[in-house]
Amino acid sequence: MRTTLKRGVGRGAGLNGKNGHAVLPPATETRVVRYRADPRRRGAARVLSKILVGTLLIVVALALGIGGGSLLYLHQSLGDVRAHSQDVLQSEKELDLTAPGHAAIALVVGYDQRAGSEFSTQSRSDTVMMIRADPQTKTISLLSIPRDLGVPIWCPKDKTGPVDSDNKINQAYADCGAKGTVDTIKHLTSLPINYLITVNFHGFKEIVDKLGGIWMDVDRRYYHVNNGTAAEDYANINIHPGYQLLSGEQALDFVRYRHTDDDYHRIARQQEFVRALKQQFSHTSLTKVPSLIKTLDSNVEVGGSKSDLSDTTVLRWMYFALTLPGGHFFQDKIANVTGNSVTYTAPSNITAAIDAFTHPDVAQSKAANAAALGQKVKRTKAQAPAPGKTSVLVLNGNGVGGSAANGAYLLRQKGYVTVLPPNGAAPNAPAQNHFHTLIYYDKRQSGSKLAASALAKLLVPSDVGPLPKDLKLRALDPGAMVTVVLGTTFHNQLESAPPPPAAPQHVAPNVRFDSTTGLSLLQPYEHRVPFTLEVPTELESSSVPDTYGGDDASRLYWIDKGQHEKAIRLVFRTGAGEFWGIEETNMPNPPILSDKSFQRAIKGREFSLYYSGSSLQMVVLRVHDKSYWVVNTLLDSLSNETMLHIAEGLKPLAAHK
Repeated sequence: MRTTLKRGVGRGAGLNGKNGHAVLPPATETRVVRYRADPRRRGAARVLSKILVGTLLIVVALALGIGGGSLLYLHQSLGDVRAHSQDVLQSEKELDLTAPGHAAIALVVGYDQRAGSEFSTQSRSDTVMMIRADPQTKTISLLSIPRDLGVPIWCPKDKTGPVDSDNKINQAYADCGAKGTVDTIKHLTSLPINYLITVNFHGFKEIVDKLGGIWMDVDRRYYHVNNGTAAEDYANINIHPGYQLLSGEQALDFVRYRHTDDDYHRIARQQEFVRALKQQFSHTSLTKVPSLIKTLDSNVEVGGSKSDLSDTTVLRWMYFALTLPGGHFFQDKIANVTGNSVTYTAPSNITAAIDAFTHPDVAQSKAANAAALGQKVKRTKAQAPAPGKTSVLVLNGNGVGGSAANGAYLLRQKGYVTVLPPNGAAPNAPAQNHFHTLIYYDKRQSGSKLAASALAKLLVPSDVGPLPKDLKLRALDPGAMVTVVLGTTFHNQLESAPPPPAAPQHVAPNVRFDSTTGLSLLQPYEHRVPFTLEVPTELESSSVPDTYGGDDASRLYWIDKGQHEKAIRLVFRTGAGEFWGIEETNMPNPPILSDKSFQRAIKGREFSLYYSGSSLQMVVLRVHDKSYWVVNTLLDSLSNETMLHIAEGLKPLAAHK
């Protein structure tokens, strides 16, 4: 199925009464998604803009525009990278404001050169990625959009429909510049875009090099020499496997590579690069920042709120981002994308990815880890109050007459108790320019937050947060448990509440006992490293040593030659052609080990577990200053149980003599 994600068909009400008073219940109609920018562009949403700039622009946008470039943003002010080109200035008109206390979304567009006459008459975006920072759940989510995904292409200049009914999403930048990418993404996802970050990848190498390089775990051997023939006409690359410090050129080659795999793997490399920069930043000296400013000025632009942020505020939210708990950084992807030149997927796959992106579940890793360890998952989650015990005030916030009455009618059909503003006031929110529906809960009432979260599953898309200290808004509140402000994305229909997610189940590890293979790979290095080697005695059942590139199935190298630190990397290839590895090193504090999710004692030894959502990405055994880690494939294709068993099977080489 082609992915057009037409979310504009649903039930609606004929607006047959005065504002806020529908005479008839909702009827059937075709819904049209409308997007609206705040013409005043006030410096509102201060908390969110702090979160966004501090969290997004320092954590992820600290390092974003992957594939099309990288953004490192730690600067005394936003002035030098604020929108200045005509392209980004025009794009700001398409951006949305977000209410204080709610999540904010940044769209990162990495491109190969500037659109227009500066370099070329046409340019395509090389990377399209959305970043969401949520101060309520203290999470950061990434959602990468495959650059070849076939979608309708929209331009703000043409409000009657898409300018191209079906083309690669990166064509939006070619057709209409950055504002075309913003408009296309908003139509595709029905999500607001609060900030736009454009990055020219030509500055990528210089930025990474000025950082001193980037520490990354490279899953396998990447090697290609372009000899000029049609079959070999793609970029040169020469990177060995293992955890290592990549130069700017190597990092660019790595994150852009996709010629012997696919866009899935490329996106995974991009997101791993973001995670690596987040890990490394805590090890980076701030004295390096000034030298980056000139490079940033010519390669990065940020569109959004014009409110200024002090250095103190930036550093405050940088700290927030860098101290996110393990399991609070999410990497989401669109599943089942198929095709060659133009790729497609079922709309349901995009809907599922958007749902995961906007509803990160911080309990995922805990439940998945308990299941993998064969433990019972403790269910202590409180239940939301029943609809009959939930009072809801519904207000218009989209400028569409009758929305409040229609929304209240639909909620009453679900059993909710709807209330009206006091003193006969019209059910209109103080502002009528809301994009998403906002769901506010009264913190003074028990169960109100859970009730608001339950309503969010019916009013999609929506944002949940505490009732703000807005006197005009509070004057409309008769004491409701929850206040709903309907946004432009409300089209007179409720979604069906999804069933609760199935609890993770323990599955048998897919491993075989095999100590011979690991021993043969490691024994030649026994006397060449200053640390004890750990032999894997259990391997994923279909895996064999990867021999591409000669001796790269086992590689001894200086991980940090200046500090006389060595490492050994074992590379295995599964029957499905995925690569996983084992790293052994005496490097005392690798940045990759900085944000573990859990610490567990397994069979008498302590292991650190690193999750992304419900996927176990890495298991680490620490022995004094020595580290031994099992790292999953780029797509996390090894089950959590398989990862744990491989790590548990690590045994000192001396035990095999």
